[in-house]
Amino acid sequence: MSGSQLEQAITSLIELFHKYSGRDDTIEKEALLQLLKENFPNFLSACEKRGRDYLSNIFDKKDKNKDHHIDFSEFLSLLADIATDYHNHSHGSELCSGGNQ
Repeated sequence: MSGSQLEQAITSLIELFHKYSGRDDTIEKEALLQLLKENFPNFLSACEKRGRDYLSNIFDKKDKNKDHHIDFSEFLSLLADIATDYHNHSHGSELCSGGNQ
C-alpha cells in the first residue's frame, strides 16, 4: 500500500505489533520485552546509563486491564510514552529522562 509518510508509519507500527503478537492479537510479556530490546536499543541504553531499569515494570504499567497481555491500544500507549521522550530529547532533554514512564 502506498500512501503518505504518516500512513506508511502507522502501517509499519501495525506490522511491528503483528510481528510480536500471538494469534489472539496481543503481546505477551517476554515478546514485549524482546520488541523493546530489538527496536529501542538507544532508548534502553540511555535508561540504563541514567540508572533506570525501564523494562522492570513497563509491562505491568501498560497492561491497563490486567489480563497479562498487551493489546494494540496498550501498545500504542507505550509507544506514545517513548515518542514523547524522543520529542523531549529533540528539545535538549536527555533520553529516558522521565515524564510518562
